[in-house]
Amino acid sequence: MDALVFRTLRRLIKTGTLTITTANGIARTFGDGAGLVVKVRFRTATAQRRVLLDPELRLGEAFVDGDLVIEQGTITQLLELLLSQDHNGSAPITNKMLAGLRFFLRRFAQNNGRRRSRRNVAHHYNLSGKLYELFLDEDMQYSCAYFERADMSLDEAQQAKKQHIAAKLLPNGHARVLDIGCGWGGLALYLAETFDVHVTGITLSTEQLEFAKARAASAADPGRLDFRSQDYRDVSECFDRIVSVGMFEHVGVNHYDAFFRKCRDLLDDEGVLLLHSIGRSDEPGFTNPWIAKYIFPGGYIPSLSEVLPAIERSGLVVTDIEILRLHYAETLRHWRERFLARRAEAVELFDERFARLWEHYLSVSELAFRYQGMMVFQIQIARRHDVIPVTRGYIEREESRLRGVPVTKPECEAPHQTSCVTVS
Repeated sequence: MDALVFRTLRRLIKTGTLTITTANGIARTFGDGAGLVVKVRFRTATAQRRVLLDPELRLGEAFVDGDLVIEQGTITQLLELLLSQDHNGSAPITNKMLAGLRFFLRRFAQNNGRRRSRRNVAHHYNLSGKLYELFLDEDMQYSCAYFERADMSLDEAQQAKKQHIAAKLLPNGHARVLDIGCGWGGLALYLAETFDVHVTGITLSTEQLEFAKARAASAADPGRLDFRSQDYRDVSECFDRIVSVGMFEHVGVNHYDAFFRKCRDLLDDEGVLLLHSIGRSDEPGFTNPWIAKYIFPGGYIPSLSEVLPAIERSGLVVTDIEILRLHYAETLRHWRERFLARRAEAVELFDERFARLWEHYLSVSELAFRYQGMMVFQIQIARRHDVIPVTRGYIEREESRLRGVPVTKPECEAPHQTSCVTVS
């Protein structure tokens, strides 16, 4: 078994420096000797064999269970060393077979009906709110921030994200907004207070709902906010605007048609939907098995090639698409560093094993966005193609206004006009 481990690592590790000590006590070093040195040791032959046969699932398990000991470096540095390699399709045949099986079974894993969706949400989002307070920004935004500048703080970047979304949502003069997957209520409060609109926020998390309702009760105008425990499939009102941030990853590929048909039914004739979701920049795939088992059961990161056809079939119109490439990597870096700075508090809330689990989760997620083709897409969608301005300048102008920066105003206002003269 040791010989097979060494042969696999020799083929995999081309850059960096990795020293591994097997359960039998035999040590070998791989790579080109450059960069930080990472040293790991297997405590049991069973864990070593499992990681060799199914690294996507078993590596995280071995670390969390304490069967893979990081003797020099960190789990983040180990994962970066592994995920940054140029594999060139050299995965072992067993890994390719597992990948094929997981792709085949993905629709069963994502069969997220109403009852299962609530159970999936409870698994992750009904953990103590104190856990999320350890690493999220002040507004409790648990989605990709928007780093307009490299030196932005996490709080500044999350505020910029809300402004960026609001600029695309065009909520001025519209009274009814639906926030699907409203989290702890931060975006809903921002929209209600900034644009004087009424926002209905829905979530399946009891923890998030309690937190959001408490925030609404202390808002300047509580009547503009309505937070509910409700599945998107059960909403019946009509809305001028719909926004969904970080929820679509939990819908499941089987339900994309139903999701967009429901959004179309909920939007009025001049309605606009802004969808913010994690995506993959390559072809359709399957959820990382460790993430699916321990972090987000039923979750899936889609390719645009899976999302756009469902939008087309619903009768809705795509009016704008933006790809945010490394913004989530930076967001996750902030979360990881903040979590580690308060790691002892996480151990006190739960235990050491839980702290290792979340350290691995935040690390592997960050590096997936740096090296594994993950990104975030924002899709602006409407019922009619003429309700959105025909050029993207309105986004920058609105963001500048929200930041309090003086802007030039367009002489023309109607979104369907094809030309516009800008005046001071």
